[in-house]
Amino acid sequence: MPAKSRFTRLDAFTKTVEDARVRTTSGGIVTIASLLIVFYLVWGEWADYRRVIVLPELIVDKGRGEKMEIHLNISFPRVPCELLSLDVMDVSGEQQTGVMHGVSKVRLLPYAEGGMAIDAKALDLHSQDDVATHLDPSYCGGCYGAPSPPNAIKAGCCNTCEEVREAYASVSWAFGRGENVEQCEREHYGERLDAQRKEGCRIEGGVRVNKVVGNFHIAPGRSFSNGNMHVHDLNNYFESPVEGGHTFTHEIHQLRFGPQLPEKVTKNLGNSMPWTNHHLNPLDDTSQTTDEPAFNYMYFLKVVSTSYFPLGSKKGILNAIVEPSTDMIPLGYHGRSEDGSIETHQYSVTSHKRSLSGGSDAGEGHKERLHARGGIPGVFFSYDISPMKVINREERSKSFVGFLTGVCAVIGGTLTVAAAIDRGAYEASTRIKKLHQR
Repeated sequence: MPAKSRFTRLDAFTKTVEDARVRTTSGGIVTIASLLIVFYLVWGEWADYRRVIVLPELIVDKGRGEKMEIHLNISFPRVPCELLSLDVMDVSGEQQTGVMHGVSKVRLLPYAEGGMAIDAKALDLHSQDDVATHLDPSYCGGCYGAPSPPNAIKAGCCNTCEEVREAYASVSWAFGRGENVEQCEREHYGERLDAQRKEGCRIEGGVRVNKVVGNFHIAPGRSFSNGNMHVHDLNNYFESPVEGGHTFTHEIHQLRFGPQLPEKVTKNLGNSMPWTNHHLNPLDDTSQTTDEPAFNYMYFLKVVSTSYFPLGSKKGILNAIVEPSTDMIPLGYHGRSEDGSIETHQYSVTSHKRSLSGGSDAGEGHKERLHARGGIPGVFFSYDISPMKVINREERSKSFVGFLTGVCAVIGGTLTVAAAIDRGAYEASTRIKKLHQR
């Protein structure tokens, strides 16, 4: 048997001759409608194929010896910048007292005058305003019984008021307003402090810390260690000539751990409603008010590592790429990769506040709740690191093969249904004609 005859017998799509075909108006209408439906459904399949979804995964965080960045922007409308200090410490024993690098103090107008920004000044220990350039080169200021700080401009001396304050802090001595201290009287430290008494302060910037359990706080006065205790020089804070004294009323404009997720990324997170960065940073735009100077606020945060891998990212879950030393990465760029992947953190928070004078919460309807007496006024953030890690990975909602399968199903299903409808319409019209002919 010829090859053509063998293939002819296998033909599952038998044809009719042209003379046996009947074309009807209803058939033309069904054909146009079915084509429009096919185009619409194929476009839907294409849009679904192009749609990017975010698939969340939860794994154990196996990172070791990592660093993370804390970015903050907090306003204190009733405490001047001269009194505030930022300290960071963790369970590994590392302490950063009076953080200077990466953080700025922005002086604010008095609260009654609107609290707008006056100027910004980096927390630099030896700013040009403090360096006594007019002094004799051989001048060596005394440290008043305290050892000269190791980072003094001139070894073994205290030539500026700041260096005397640093020397006092090293031996856990209270400093006060610098009365009878030559360097401070020359620089008018007391007058400068009094001139800022009614001002506020905004602390903004970032600090890099070990990725372990730790805390950071913003409190008045210079900090120092007294035995195993971390204490602050509170004389200038409590001995305020301002009516009502200073208070730690504050507004947290932003507090985040790691880089900010772009808005186009947060829109893809969540199910029924898109996420915002407030889902990752719940303390943003939080404010607290008090009229009591001896008052502190505590925020307990649970930090969860969060990775975001965009479509086409080469960085996988297990095959982490080799990155440069953390110390070589500029502050603010840690956690970002060239392929667009982001290593950041989200957190949950529980807050607590109390008066340092002790007592109960009877005023808030909780007489049974008692507070201990004593402590340091300020705002304290204690963070714990979760052992779990969230991975958000961008992927196509379906593969290209799935797209082709969907297109074939759309075309085949639509044409099959259209053929059945056309056949039913043709049979109905034929029978109606026969009834009219009788």
